[in-house]
Order: sequence, then C-alpha cells, then structure tokens
Amino acid sequence: MDLFDYMRSNTMEKEAPLASRLRPRTLDEVVGQQEIIGKDKLLYRAIKADKLNSLIFYGPPGTGKTTLAKVIANTTSAQFVQLNATVAGKKDMEDVVKQAKDNRGMYGKRTILFVDEIHRFNKGQQDYLLPFVEDGTLILIGATTENPYFEVNGALLSRSVIFELKPLSKEDIRTLIERAVYDKERGMGSYDAVIDEDAMEFLADIAGGDARSALNAVELGILTTERGSDGKIHITLDVASECIQKRVVRYDKTGDNHYDTISAFIKSMRGSDPNAAVYYLARMLYAGEDIKFIARRIMICASEDVGNADPRALQVAVAAAQAVERVGMPEAQIILSQAVLYVATAPKSNSAVCAIMDATDAVRTSKGTVPVHLQDSHYKGSAKLGHGLGYEYAHNFPKHFSHQQYLPDEVKDKVFYHPSDNGYEKKIQEHMKWLHED
Repeated sequence: MDLFDYMRSNTMEKEAPLASRLRPRTLDEVVGQQEIIGKDKLLYRAIKADKLNSLIFYGPPGTGKTTLAKVIANTTSAQFVQLNATVAGKKDMEDVVKQAKDNRGMYGKRTILFVDEIHRFNKGQQDYLLPFVEDGTLILIGATTENPYFEVNGALLSRSVIFELKPLSKEDIRTLIERAVYDKERGMGSYDAVIDEDAMEFLADIAGGDARSALNAVELGILTTERGSDGKIHITLDVASECIQKRVVRYDKTGDNHYDTISAFIKSMRGSDPNAAVYYLARMLYAGEDIKFIARRIMICASEDVGNADPRALQVAVAAAQAVERVGMPEAQIILSQAVLYVATAPKSNSAVCAIMDATDAVRTSKGTVPVHLQDSHYKGSAKLGHGLGYEYAHNFPKHFSHQQYLPDEVKDKVFYHPSDNGYEKKIQEHMKWLHED
C-alpha cells in the first residue's frame, strides 16, 4: 500500500456511515444473535478456532450478516475476499479463484470468499463456484435476505451450513444506539450529544430489529440538530421521529417475507382472528402488494376454510375481487377489509377440501364405471345399448329424492362429504339425514 492508498483508506474510514464505523471487530463486540454466536455455539467455536466450512447467513436487513463476515475477516488467518453479487461478474470470480489457487499452492493458505447478496448471482454464476467450493479452493460465505432454499443452488447449500439471523431485540438496538451516541472513538461521542429516554425507546421499537435503520436515524439527528443553550445536541422524541419518519415494512413481493406475511394473513382468517387478519392486510397494502393478488387469496380462503359453513363468504370474496379491479386504490382497501373481516368471522369448515381430496384419491386408486342407469341415453343410439335404462327422475319421488345408486359399484359405499357442525353445514347435515329417512 502506497501513501495515497493509506490516506484514501483513512479518509474513507473516517467518512464512512455511522453503521459501518460501529461494526464490531471481534466476536465479543457483536450485539445480538447469541443463539448462533453465543460462546457455547458452533459458529463461535468455529470462528475462534479458525476452522470454518462454507456458510450461508440468511436474514432481514440490518441483522448483522455482513458484520459477522467482517468479524471472520478480522479473526481468520485465511485470505479474505469480498464480492457483491449485484455488481460482480464472471471475470471477478475468475480472478478470485486464480488468487485462491495461488495462495493454496504457494503458501498453503486458505481463501474465504464472502459474497454479499448471493441470491443475486444467477444459476450459471453459482454453478461456477461449485467445484472450487467442493475441492476446498474456496470457503464460501454467502449473505442473503432471501430464503436460501429458494434462491441458492441446491448443490452449494448441501456443502454449506445455513445460519438464520433474527431481527435484533429492542435491548440490542438500545445498546447500539448508546454506543452510537456516546462512543468517542468510533461513534459520535465527540459531538457531545445526548439522547432522551423516550427517543431511545422510540427508535429501538420502530427500527423493528434493523440496527442500520436506528443508527442512520441517530447519525442524521446528530448531524442536523442545532445545539441547545447548554451547548449539547439533544436527540428528543420529535427529532428521532422526524429522522426515522416511519417504519419500513420488511416485505419484498418476490422474497421470503412476502410468503411469511401471506401465510400469516391466511392463517389468521382461517383461525377466526379478524384483528390479525386485517393487520396483515394493512401490512401488505402498505408495502404495495397487488390488490388482485390479495383478492385471489381471500377467494381461496373463503372456499377452502369457510366453504358451506357460510356459502355467502365466497360470494362476498368474489364480489370484492370484482370491485377492487373496478375501483382501485385507495378505496379498494376498504372493500378488501370488508371481505377479510367477513371471511375471518365466518363459521369455518374445510369439508369441501376433504371431499375433493378423498374423491381424487378414489379416482386415482380405482376404475369406477358410471352406473348404466346414469349413462347418457341421447347420444347416437346409446339408448339401444341400454344406457339410461332404469334411471329414476328425482322430482317424481317424495322429497324430490330417489334412493338410487349414483356412485360406481367400485366405490358405492364411500362417503366423501362430511358436513361439519358449523354454520349452514349444520342445516345441510340435518337435510341430508332427513332425505335418507324412510
């Protein structure tokens, strides 16, 4: 490194964002994630012993994926190389592999390749790394905000240990905020700022486990707030709320959080919790989810989880789907809310699901022949073959019901539909019992 490189490095370090300057240098400085880097945990022991295998760090933004990679870089004796998958190309990977081979062959030194946003690599790029990970040329550390089981090559996954990082707790965020405000070496302690307790509590809560979000707000507040009469910069609740403005909902329409939120939405309607259901609806709408997609999920739930316990649920859901397409946002949120609340509070039955699943299983495992008396007698002389012979027209009988056999002989005793005791299905149950009474 020459003088200019040294000066450039020093300048970049001093001018780096607060969140970057506060990154821990050792395992003992890391805040949070104790379930995977506690002193008795596998990852802690592996880093301390410098005996790492390939790893995938998976979790939402601001939870410490890159931080852990930097700690490993500071701890390991191996060569540490970092690439960002959003900008790196094949040539970059070829250079890393060449360097890794040289280090291994000439110095017996391992190379750790850290790939940030690894899910951005396409299949071909991920496949390129595979043989070098497999033969030990590279130890791969990937970081991703997306579910690696969806986004990362299965062969790479099988050669890696996956660690899921959780959002930091409020107490963890508070610890980091205190460091940011009062640490004079790497934080902003030299600015002589103080933060009010309610402002600290607000930021720790509204950051939603994202350390970077809270630290960015602290940095902005200190840099833009005038000093008080006592000469100090005061981070009040008003300053804090202005700097962070609003919580950023973690929800990517193509990512794992999308599926988590949709899952919670459906399960809340199924579980008859209207408060949770409308909360997840609001969460999706706030994040910009397609209203037609939401409407489709409501229709499915109305049939799958309510069914004939309240047949009107599907009517409401279908009407809502048509209405939101015609009306659009923002008014569509009211229509969706009405449909969600109706489905969530309706009596529940999954009898329709069970019936079609059981019937499909019977179709798959038996060759049922349509009874002759039910066969069509109008098509090209089929009556001469006896088709339809003996059919009993239901309306000619008391109760408009005939006891004739409708199922094929092979499954004639099967019962596929079991009405529940909920809602309208209770009446269906009673009606069917009445029909079969002699």
